[in-house]
Amino acid sequence: MSNFKDNLGVQSYCFRNFRDNRIVAKMVKELRLNKIELCGVHIDFLDQSKFKDVISIYKNEGIEIYSVGVQYFSNNENNERKYFEFVKMCGAKIISADFDINKIFDCFKTAEKLCDEYNIKIAIHNHGGWHWLGNIQTLEYVFKNTSERIGLCLDTAWALDSRIDPVKMIETFSNRLYSLHLKDFIFERDRKPTDIVFGEGNICIKKIVEKLKNIKFQGPLIIEYEGEPENPVPAIKKGIENFLKEV
Repeated sequence: MSNFKDNLGVQSYCFRNFRDNRIVAKMVKELRLNKIELCGVHIDFLDQSKFKDVISIYKNEGIEIYSVGVQYFSNNENNERKYFEFVKMCGAKIISADFDINKIFDCFKTAEKLCDEYNIKIAIHNHGGWHWLGNIQTLEYVFKNTSERIGLCLDTAWALDSRIDPVKMIETFSNRLYSLHLKDFIFERDRKPTDIVFGEGNICIKKIVEKLKNIKFQGPLIIEYEGEPENPVPAIKKGIENFLKEV
């Protein structure tokens, strides 16, 4: 239990209606968590003058910036190097990511170079059935053509959107699974997804936890809830409770 509990964090996008990092840090503490994945809503990754101040806010509250993202990689080494500089400064090890399909092989080459230089991994976010990196076939192709520096950030809800059991994705990519976004969807008749408390929609937490234990997963477990942005804490708390019951 302790390993999964200790690796549990929250995505800062849950708090997108609150731009002040001090407020966000207080809400993370209210969740009784001490880890966060920081997204571009709460830090301009291209403005290095702000890095120290933002990192200090979370450090002073005893909160670890566990990972960052989801960052867009388009073979712009100057900009992308700044992502890595922030990650290095805050002590994280993973960047969740999306890639520009129009420049894909150059994107991978630049990303791998930066990963090697900074000793940091990139984890591709599978952003649903509409997205080119949202299916198993494409991800298998990507991982066959990239180094182990590039792996998967499995978003459990967006796997559902792709009509893929997230447990199957954990099994398929066990050797390249670097982080998870723990999220849940329900669907309208037109397949439009709606965020719901983790474990109270179509996600079976028990099966996910069992599979993660089987593969001895030790990476970030980032809970994410995009509903109720004006007051997300109660629903996130309930999702955390649902997860911890099965750990």
